Amino acid sequence: MNVKLLTTTRNGATATTQWNTRLRELAKQCLYSEALTLYLQMLRSGSPPNAFCFPFVLKSCASLVLPFSGKQLHCHVIRSGCDPEPFVLTSLISMYCRCSLIDDARKVFDENPKSRELTVCYNALLSGYALNSRVFNAVTLFKRMRKVGVSVNSVTLLALVPAFSVPEFLGVGRSLHGCCVKFGLDVDLSVANCLLTMYMKCGSIECGRRLFDQMPEKGLISWNAVISGYAQNGLATNVLELYREMLARGVCPDPVTLVGVLSSCAHLGARSVGGEVEQLIKSNGFGLNPFLNNALINMYSRCGNLVKAQAVFDAMSVKSVVSWTAIIGGYGMHGHGEIAIHLFDEMIKSGIKPDGAAFVSVLSACSHAGLTAEGMDYFTAMEGKYRLQPGPEHYSCVVDLLGRAGRLNEALELIKSMQVEPDGAVWGALLGACKIHRNIELAEFAFEKVIGREPANIGYYVLLSNIYSEAKNLEGVLKVRVMMRERKLKKEPGCSYVEYKGKVHLFLAGDRSHPQSEEIYRMLGELETLVKEPNGSKTNQERNKELLAGMGVHSEKLAISFGLLNTEPGAEIVVIKNLRVCEDCHLFLKLVSKIVDRQFVVRDATRFHHFRDGYCSCKDYW
Repeated sequence: MNVKLLTTTRNGATATTQWNTRLRELAKQCLYSEALTLYLQMLRSGSPPNAFCFPFVLKSCASLVLPFSGKQLHCHVIRSGCDPEPFVLTSLISMYCRCSLIDDARKVFDENPKSRELTVCYNALLSGYALNSRVFNAVTLFKRMRKVGVSVNSVTLLALVPAFSVPEFLGVGRSLHGCCVKFGLDVDLSVANCLLTMYMKCGSIECGRRLFDQMPEKGLISWNAVISGYAQNGLATNVLELYREMLARGVCPDPVTLVGVLSSCAHLGARSVGGEVEQLIKSNGFGLNPFLNNALINMYSRCGNLVKAQAVFDAMSVKSVVSWTAIIGGYGMHGHGEIAIHLFDEMIKSGIKPDGAAFVSVLSACSHAGLTAEGMDYFTAMEGKYRLQPGPEHYSCVVDLLGRAGRLNEALELIKSMQVEPDGAVWGALLGACKIHRNIELAEFAFEKVIGREPANIGYYVLLSNIYSEAKNLEGVLKVRVMMRERKLKKEPGCSYVEYKGKVHLFLAGDRSHPQSEEIYRMLGELETLVKEPNGSKTNQERNKELLAGMGVHSEKLAISFGLLNTEPGAEIVVIKNLRVCEDCHLFLKLVSKIVDRQFVVRDATRFHHFRDGYCSCKDYW
């Protein structure tokens, strides 16, 4: 944008006012470079700067992060004698803070006696400490502010509270909430929203919800804070309940709301609710929002509808690396490794450089599909061609890739050669591979390593126990159980979700709380009777009976029975399970899919399984 030189009039004050007006307009329009250019023209014209122009040029320096120019402007402020002015002082402090020169900001604050008496100056420095993660300094300054009797206002708390939005500072955040009540600031909607966000980010969901329920006035930001908090803490059912309540009260959602709702739909497999959200996105004109489109791709992929996920992806005019990663990960999760590889190569051809997340998606896809050679090529190219340092998440994928292929020694050597410290997921991948190939000795070694890093992760204890059980090593099973009891660890209960007519139905292992429980168990009994009837050679029949005899009433069996009761022949029943599907239930679902006219889609903790006509898409490779 061309900045025209303003003509100096005979009245110098009038000319300066004209310059200041133009500077304010440029800063307000975020045309910061133009504002600084105009300021230089102002100096060349002979118009002296005054206290009213410095806030705009200092803001421009701060926004462009130009610390050297900011220091030059500081000199101009001192020469002009404007440094005692409160709004100039505040702008100077903010400029240094935004340029990460927090000590210089404190020096400005300390060297001007007037600033130590003004709330606005305290607020500017508190905001700077929060922005630069100087939490201790922020607390100390706030205590001093109260001690010397400088008044606290809503801006003070809005500057301070976000600095404590991490779990380890929850206690300080609660103290600040107490201060808000004491000063009567808790009735300010902005302050209440800030506190609400703090509680949710700290994982203090109950406190956050209590505050939300007590708020006399709730704006869209309030609803979004709770919805996002629930979503980030894995409380997907609560998200959908609150979303329904929000719509019923006539509050119109925005893209922030809908991203949280879509992530919860993905978690629960609530495909029809996700479809309603997509229609809302289109009707509200949010269709070009890349965050929503990426969330839609992820939602449809995780709900088992790759056709819709691909349609959303194809309709995007601009595809970022996040978009490509979402669709690649979707195909990989469903076991379509070849398609995932093709998409990854297409992404590179389109000129988009893959990042670490994209490599996790393609490596995981190769692992699920058994594409060992291709996966190793990508892993090699990651550092050699794209100069990306592999992290534990990448090594975990490759260990899983090699382990599933039976190359356990190579997987172990790879772990030993890692340039970063292997985490629990890396050793856990090796432990999982040992189960597939029944390598007890290496499993025990991997187990010792993994519990050294994640001693409370119950899944690894269960995995080793299952390895011992399959080897009929009762002593090993007992040893693991004793360890679990001594460490007071309890196995996470298995649960499965099924969406029916827009409502998500939850089933727990052995659950009888569902209104249709009597019918569900009757249906399950009929299914077990059918699959136990002769259906193959004597050896297969005996094997099937052996497995079925050991089955408990797992949640996915209840979910499938519910689906059969409530759907028509030819329908697709989608089940979302929180744990990895066990071998017994996997066999059961294959056998049932052979005798009923339904397709079962089960998403477990690692991947999708599509059951039809007695076969599973994973080819028993999961």
